[in-house]
Amino acid sequence: MASTLSLHTSIDSFHFLWRQIENEVYNSFTGLRDKFAILGAWYATRKTVGIIYCFVDAVRIHFFSGMKVNWIEKYGPWAVITGSSEGIGYSYAYELAQRGLNVVLISRNERKLQKAKAQIELDCKVQVEYIVADFSDENQTELYSNIGKKLSDKEIGLLVNNVGVMYDYPDVLLNVATQKIWQLIHVNIGAATLMTHMLLPDLVKRKKGGVVVISSGSSTQITPQMTVYSATKRYLDYFIHGLAYEYRNSGVVFQCLIPFYTATRMTGYSERLSNTSVMIPDAARYAKSAVKTLGRSACTTGYFPHTLQLWISRAVPLWLWMWTSEKLNNSLRREALSRQSKKSLKFTSGEMGTSFDS
Repeated sequence: MASTLSLHTSIDSFHFLWRQIENEVYNSFTGLRDKFAILGAWYATRKTVGIIYCFVDAVRIHFFSGMKVNWIEKYGPWAVITGSSEGIGYSYAYELAQRGLNVVLISRNERKLQKAKAQIELDCKVQVEYIVADFSDENQTELYSNIGKKLSDKEIGLLVNNVGVMYDYPDVLLNVATQKIWQLIHVNIGAATLMTHMLLPDLVKRKKGGVVVISSGSSTQITPQMTVYSATKRYLDYFIHGLAYEYRNSGVVFQCLIPFYTATRMTGYSERLSNTSVMIPDAARYAKSAVKTLGRSACTTGYFPHTLQLWISRAVPLWLWMWTSEKLNNSLRREALSRQSKKSLKFTSGEMGTSFDS
């Protein structure tokens, strides 16, 4: 009887001890769960606040002008815009002229420069001069020496590094001609670097003015089949941010614009990219928006719908961005080659018809 009682007591003690252990473990996990819940709530709140801040800041940059800017006093009296005979460069120069700045247009096609000069003078009543220069010229030293001499008599307050070249259409590296690669390096990297090196000293000396570079949405992540192009545009991003820090107390404004697809001659290889829409503006609409952001954001797309695209591009994983980019660029290349083939057939048919008529 005594041994039976002792056995029951031991069993009861064991059950009691086990329940105690269970309670301790449960309480421990409950406390841990609460801590994770608090951590999760903090993370979600932080992300939400960050998203709201980015959205509000983007609205401020793109839609609220803030203080009125005396453009001539801050960025004048002369502005230099490279690659400005057409496209974004011309439209940006036009917007600056509308604000009273005299402009120097630099591009390689004199006929187009003359047309651009005449139009801006007619509409904006400012002084317009142009310099014929091919930034892909093999003699780079002579090229920039000539430009420097022609600009030496002007008080330049703003430099817009817009000139750039792209592939004929998206493609893999080994299908891109060596000459095209040198053009990408000389024009996309060399022009912005050496033009800034030429004109920045006077801006720093006067403690005012601005330097703008035009990068590309393709540089936000690694973009297959636009590899060299997107890499040169990524350089511009690093370049201008580095200068902004080096000369942060100089009074000079530095800005990097990151446009996504814009309907210009550069996207002429694709009918889809040449048709304007809210997401694919023409050069005039893009420049009208972008110029308003100067002095309000050091790095922006310049165009609100493109800012939405920028957020998405930075949010998606790199592997997904590259996979999607490759699929898109494959499609764009097929379209470009198909259009080239149709043009060749049309040209050949035209020649045959002419010969037959003769």
